[in-house]
Amino acid sequence: MKNFLPLVTLLICIHFSHAQDFSAYKKALFIQSKDTLCYRILYPESYDPGKSYPLVVFLHGAGARGNDNERQFIDGGSLFLNDSVRKKFPALVVLPQCPADSMWFKIPPGPPYDTTAAFNHKMNTLALSTPELMVKLLMDSLAEHKIADRKRIYLGGTSLGAFGTYDLIIHYPGYFAAAFPICGQANVELYPKRAANVPVWIFHGEIDDIINPWPDRSLIKALRQSGAKNAKYTEYPGLKHDITGKVFAEPDLLPWLFSFKK
Repeated sequence: MKNFLPLVTLLICIHFSHAQDFSAYKKALFIQSKDTLCYRILYPESYDPGKSYPLVVFLHGAGARGNDNERQFIDGGSLFLNDSVRKKFPALVVLPQCPADSMWFKIPPGPPYDTTAAFNHKMNTLALSTPELMVKLLMDSLAEHKIADRKRIYLGGTSLGAFGTYDLIIHYPGYFAAAFPICGQANVELYPKRAANVPVWIFHGEIDDIINPWPDRSLIKALRQSGAKNAKYTEYPGLKHDITGKVFAEPDLLPWLFSFKK
């Protein structure tokens, strides 16, 4: 059993980012009443405002929180700048940024938790956190304005962002065409009841020392037992927590993701 530590500390992972030009992702703010969500958005090449496009939303990990609208690139973004990807899978890509003092999901009250099932039982039973709600409202807005195709909304996230991915799916299981959580955790009992029909590809590192892989292993087992037809699980032998680059290098990830439509 791992030592008990505050969850926020457990979710913070050190990432390394090579210098890359992300200027193609336009800076934007989504404002609702007194709340503001920073996000970056990548439009398809030869963008046609008369068309609706698939929408991919990717939620970063705890270490990328803030309000600079830059740090979210630590955990992703480069895959969708690939020329061949942009040509083969024209889509809107949104990278929101969670404020430093918040989370992509609400933590149930109680003592500090480890990253095993001790925390799992009460997860995903609370309302959305403010950043989660803002992401949902942003997706709604893009769909309502016919910018995004409501039938092709895809969600992914890493670490803290995977927790948020699971949480959003549990709250809105009919909303997403498919999802890919990386090194996260969900309520193993609740998720299959609410979201067994949502295509999901779960990723984890075998020796992840930040978020224990055991709950994800339990989740994929529960999904399969519930009859889920499109639930996949990939665990990388000998790898720890920082596997986002490995996941984004999966040649089947985007073909699998974009094969689904509501």
